[in-house]
Amino acid sequence: MRPAFSVLLLTTLIGCAQGLAVVVALPALAGRVPTEAWLGFWSLSLWIILGLGVIGLAASFGHLGRPERAWRAAAMWRTSWLSREVIALPAFLGLSALCQLSLLRFHAWPAWLAAVLIAGAFALWVCTAMIYAGVRFLREWATPLTVLNFVLMGLASGCLLAAVLALWRFAPQAALYARVASALLAAALLGRLAALLRVRRLAPAGSMQSAIGVSSPVIRQTSKGFTAGAFNTREFFHGRSAQWVTSARWSFVGLGFVLPMLLLWLTPEPLRAIGWPLALLSHLLGMIAERWDFFAQVRHPQNRYYQAAL
Repeated sequence: MRPAFSVLLLTTLIGCAQGLAVVVALPALAGRVPTEAWLGFWSLSLWIILGLGVIGLAASFGHLGRPERAWRAAAMWRTSWLSREVIALPAFLGLSALCQLSLLRFHAWPAWLAAVLIAGAFALWVCTAMIYAGVRFLREWATPLTVLNFVLMGLASGCLLAAVLALWRFAPQAALYARVASALLAAALLGRLAALLRVRRLAPAGSMQSAIGVSSPVIRQTSKGFTAGAFNTREFFHGRSAQWVTSARWSFVGLGFVLPMLLLWLTPEPLRAIGWPLALLSHLLGMIAERWDFFAQVRHPQNRYYQAAL
């Protein structure tokens, strides 16, 4: 399928914000005493979460045909995971703003509020991932690995961002966050590789016979069904070469996972202020490439007809 860049940006930034929210809320949930250092780190992190959320929310309008009707997307919340995401995303940002208000007003972060923020982050991950995992006829997505990988990659992104922020505002915590980020990156890489191996074993859905409703065993296609481009040929196929797809796949593995782990492990302490932000930048670029591959890997059943002969 053809990925929209706005969706790639939305899922990358919001996932990072969710991961950061979980990472910084855990100490408050555990009853950490809100010292001045913790309060400063928490407050900065929550501002970053809100900033990433607003940018991601603004990006989400980029793939809407009629942005002025975006509010209607929440109307089908009983049956649509997309509608649930439309509700869960502002709710998550609202909870983040409430946490920030608590820190600014009362210089405290109650454990119950931290727990609600963590629950909101996980609820949003489930809603977002199920938009894709719930489409059963797209077998590349219809797997629990889709939900697992959304959660693991978001946690890895957020923890890596927390390590970078801690370098500037809470140095004693930076090394701990970096170690946890490395472990999460490794786990996320394993989950994503497992999904890729699963996709390699999948046979294309449908056949020429099922595409046109003809049972004859001898069918020869001579055209793609249109004399010019159409919605079916533009939106359900990315149009890139096999070499491009392979390059994107290696890019997200290298930039998104391997290089950040190496920078976290091997950067000497005096150079961490340079090496770790580079690790974060590499990871985010890799996550955009990963999102592209996530969409591009899908072989929509209709392409058995529209893309079989170009």
